[in-house]
Amino acid sequence: MGDQELRDAFYRDPYPVYERARRAGGLTYLPEADAWLVARDEDVREVLRRDGDFSSANALLPDVAVSEAALGVLAGGFGPRRTVVSSDGADHRRHRAPLNRALSTARSAALLPYARECAHGLVDGIAGAGRAELVAAYARRLPGLVVGRLVGLDPADVPAAVHGGYRAEELLFRPLSVPEQVAAAEDVVALQRLLDGYVRERRARPREDLCSDLASAAAPPGGALGEEQRHELVAHLQNLLIAGFLTSSALIATTLLHLLSDRRQWELLCSDPALVPAAVEEGLRFDTAIQAFRRVTTRPLELAGTRLPAGAALLVAYASANRDGRRHEEPGVFDIGRGGDRSHVAFGYGPHACPGSHLARGQLRITLELFTGALPGLRLDGARPAPRMCPTLIHRSPEALHVTW
Repeated sequence: MGDQELRDAFYRDPYPVYERARRAGGLTYLPEADAWLVARDEDVREVLRRDGDFSSANALLPDVAVSEAALGVLAGGFGPRRTVVSSDGADHRRHRAPLNRALSTARSAALLPYARECAHGLVDGIAGAGRAELVAAYARRLPGLVVGRLVGLDPADVPAAVHGGYRAEELLFRPLSVPEQVAAAEDVVALQRLLDGYVRERRARPREDLCSDLASAAAPPGGALGEEQRHELVAHLQNLLIAGFLTSSALIATTLLHLLSDRRQWELLCSDPALVPAAVEEGLRFDTAIQAFRRVTTRPLELAGTRLPAGAALLVAYASANRDGRRHEEPGVFDIGRGGDRSHVAFGYGPHACPGSHLARGQLRITLELFTGALPGLRLDGARPAPRMCPTLIHRSPEALHVTW
C-alpha cells in the first residue's frame, strides 16, 4: 500500500491500531500520521491535563498538501488565525471565555426546544416515505440548524454554511485533485465572506446571539472593526460552526448505526425510554466522533516511558482511551445497559474539554427519543451495502445510513 492508502485504511477503521498500541510498552510511532500515538486512557488524560507541556498549536494540522492553486484562492479570503482549538494558556482562555458563556448549561438548554422543533420537522418530512438516507436527511441537517441559531445565522444561510464547513474538512484532510482543491477552496472562501458579512452587520446592529457577543467584545464600543479583528472573528466563527455541526452530525449518525446494527439494543431502547441517557453516553464512548487531536511537546520530556524531544508530534486518541479495558469492561462491545465506570473523554479533558458537550448530548438525546417513539420499526436497509465510515479522524461517521421502517 502507498502512504495515502495506509492512511485511508487507518482512518476508516483505526481501532485495531489503537488496540495494538494500548498493549505495547511505551508509545507507538504511527507512520500514517507521522506522530507518536497516545492510546491509553491514563496517558491521554495526562497529555490533555498538561497543556503547558503538550501544546495545541498543531491540533488541526492538515493531512494533505494544499496545492498552490488552491492556496491562491484561499489568499482571497480570510487568513488562518489561532482559535480556541489551536491556542494555549492565556490566549486559549481569552478565546474560550465567550464560548463558555454562549454554551453554558443554561443557554444550551434554552436552545433545545428549537432543536426539538427542528428534529420533529425533519422526521415529519421523511416519515411517510418508508425509507431514507439519514445522514443527508437528518444527521447533517439538525446540528447545522441548531448551531446556526446559536451563532445567529438566518436559517436560509445554514445550508451554505454547512456546505462550506464540510468543504473545509475535505480540503485539509482528504486527497483531492488540484481542480477539486480549487473548487473546495472557493467554497471555503464563500463561507468566510458570509461570516464576515454577519460580523460587520452584528457589530453595527447587535442581537442576542454569539456572533453579536464576539463582535461586540472584539473592539471598544463605537469603533469599526479592524482587518485583523475581522480575520480573527471569521476564524473563530468558522471553527465553531465546523466543530459544532461536523461532530454532532457524526455522533448522531454513528450512534444510530450501532443501535440499528444490534436489533436487541434498538428494541431495548424502544421499550425503555429511560435508557436514552445511557445510550447517549455509550454512543459517545464506543465510537467517538472526534477520534483524535494532535499535540506537540514544548520541551524534552518522558511520556509512558518514551523519551520525547521538544517539538515531537503526538496523535492523542480520545477514541482509543474510550476503549481501554483498564477503565471499561468489554470495551469493544456496544452496550447501552453497561454498568461500571461510564466516564469517557469523547469531549476531551482538561483545559480544552469541549464547551459544547451539553448541546451535543441534548441533540442526540432528542434524536433517540424521537426516533424510538415515532419510528420503532426503523432498521438498516438490507438491500443496500453495509455502511462505510468516512476516512477521517475529525468526524467519524458513516458516509451514508440507508434505513427502512
